[in-house]
Amino acid sequence: MKIERIEAIPVRVPLKEGLTTKTAHGVHATSNYVIVRVYTDQGLVGLGEATVAPRWSGETSATCLNVISELLAPALIGQNPLDITRLRYRMDRVTKLNPFTKASLEMALWDIAGKAANMPICQLLGGPVRETMRIKLVIGALEKDAVIQLAERFMKMGVTCLKVKTGINPEEDLARVRTVREVAGPEMPITIDSNCGWNITTARHTLQRMADLNILLAEQPIPPNDPSAMASLRATVPMPIMADESVFTLTDAWTVCAAGAADILSVYPGKHGGIAGTVEIANVAKAAGIVCAIGSNLELGIGTAAMLHVAAALPTIDSETYPADLVGPLYHEADLLVEPLQLGPPNARCPMGPGLGVTLDEQQLKRWRID
Repeated sequence: MKIERIEAIPVRVPLKEGLTTKTAHGVHATSNYVIVRVYTDQGLVGLGEATVAPRWSGETSATCLNVISELLAPALIGQNPLDITRLRYRMDRVTKLNPFTKASLEMALWDIAGKAANMPICQLLGGPVRETMRIKLVIGALEKDAVIQLAERFMKMGVTCLKVKTGINPEEDLARVRTVREVAGPEMPITIDSNCGWNITTARHTLQRMADLNILLAEQPIPPNDPSAMASLRATVPMPIMADESVFTLTDAWTVCAAGAADILSVYPGKHGGIAGTVEIANVAKAAGIVCAIGSNLELGIGTAAMLHVAAALPTIDSETYPADLVGPLYHEADLLVEPLQLGPPNARCPMGPGLGVTLDEQQLKRWRID
């Protein structure tokens, strides 16, 4: 089998009214992503999605399109799409970084492999170890009334864990988390995510003040690239620390684990350049004796499907204890799929058709494409 051509389609999908989110990285109201189709000479077509964001990885839809057309497509066309390891190497040889762009092509290769074998990707990864993945829904750094409305809305939907964005103003952050705790009651797990927004002094002081709020974990409270600082923080606060922005590459994962800088690693295919990269990082966590949780960049349907397969197949991804961010389609006006994913809440299920197990909706694609 050979790759004949690669099609990259920019799309712009807004978040639903009332679900626009605000974090220490800024406001997320519209998703400018890229949908990828990899065509083969045997009629199989693989789907991928690049959930690019300049404030996250430095990628935009424009850079994604250019990198694919100028660098990655020439490296892949004419190659056997089943040679995923070799093609990952070829992509890394022609350009550094660009993880979300590379992930869109790599997940399309896995989609082709699953379709060729008539198996879901999770089966190719060794088979599912869980039937469902517990999810959490995210409350942005919003005003009090909006926070209360979202917490109540999500609880009515059946969610069993809430995530609260922090990292902007310590007093406001603390008040926001207290508000969610009051709405959720004393037992429901709450996680917080500061998206690198605090310095270590602010993080230590603020997290210590949250000791009575029963916080399940604190996600990326300080900026990356200083694992010793995060290890120091981890040793002095009452809740587990999860590394997200600190772990893009395999080397990042090794560095964080070796420094004892985190209790949990946040993982997902887009951030790690694809499904195989996510497996590699989960194995580093396993060797270090810690677990992983599924993070998110608010994916649409294709990207979320790739996350579901990884979450279903890897024992180290502990969605039972640390619920997953398998929620992107719930926040967007469209998922671009013919058949929506089963995301719950409270539990998501992996699509079990061949490959990713999803079909691109051509009418939705026509509506939301921007080229």
